Amino acid sequence: MSRTTRDRKPVGFGTHITAGGIAGAVEALCCQPLDTIKVRMQLSKTGRTPGTKPRGFIATGAMIVRRETALALYKGLGAVLSGIVPKMAIRFASFETYKGWLADRETRKTTVFNIFLAGLGAGTTEAVLVVNPMEVVKIRLQAQMHSLADPLETPQYRNAGHAVYTIVREEGFAVLYRGVTLTALRQATNQGANFTAYQELKKFAHQQQPELTDLPTYQHMVIGLISGAMGPFSNAPIDTIKTRLQKVTFPPETPAITRITSIASDMWRQEGVHSFYKGITPRVLRVAPGQAIVFAVYERVRRLIEHVKEVSDDDDRYSE
Repeated sequence: MSRTTRDRKPVGFGTHITAGGIAGAVEALCCQPLDTIKVRMQLSKTGRTPGTKPRGFIATGAMIVRRETALALYKGLGAVLSGIVPKMAIRFASFETYKGWLADRETRKTTVFNIFLAGLGAGTTEAVLVVNPMEVVKIRLQAQMHSLADPLETPQYRNAGHAVYTIVREEGFAVLYRGVTLTALRQATNQGANFTAYQELKKFAHQQQPELTDLPTYQHMVIGLISGAMGPFSNAPIDTIKTRLQKVTFPPETPAITRITSIASDMWRQEGVHSFYKGITPRVLRVAPGQAIVFAVYERVRRLIEHVKEVSDDDDRYSE
């Protein structure tokens, strides 16, 4: 007889690491090209000249492939993959931890507001521990305009490891945390909206289908797609400013607030309000399907691990 969701034991930290890591790796492999296009659009200064328009995401992708080959769409993938396992482990493990802390002590239920707070905490935690350093390296790699088809054209950064070494040696370790406040704000709002929407939609789906112990994979993907689309629209300006902040070089003594306001005011004055939403299309196309993949793979791997543990526990009981 299969166990219901209520009868299951809490998912262990090791399960979060395994399921989250696999889910993140699959998501990165599928969605990295869209992220590269998004970064190039955010860094682009097209549209400053009167009468010109910013280059769209299809045109940007075509330009990258034409000038640098299709493999250029995967620039920065090494940095993403090297950070994706701890990122997803921290995201899911910290969310469940914060959710448990905020749950009612008697009923063990968590309100919608507390789920949102747990999401904010999870997003902030992953931003500080993993996301910001990883994104500084990724953006530096993605911003390189060299052609992968020309072996004589040497890039500034050969790979993620070389980028970290070069950045720390030439600019200092603190550069890896440039823009961390904006990254934390972006990740917090992303995961607050993401987990709240996902949990509530998942609860609604179970209510509509009480006969199901587990939702089918396609429903997890649809729910993840919807929840994943909410964050990008709410914090696009933050993400664009953060991207430019991590690419531009400032004197070391320049305060963070001065850097942020300088970039924001320059964007407003030179490119207009639309510049704050550059790359929003590929970002939504990257984040929403990415979350669909992450949640679907995570739920599937988690269920497989739980099933293996249940079988193992049953075998141990029978052998006693």
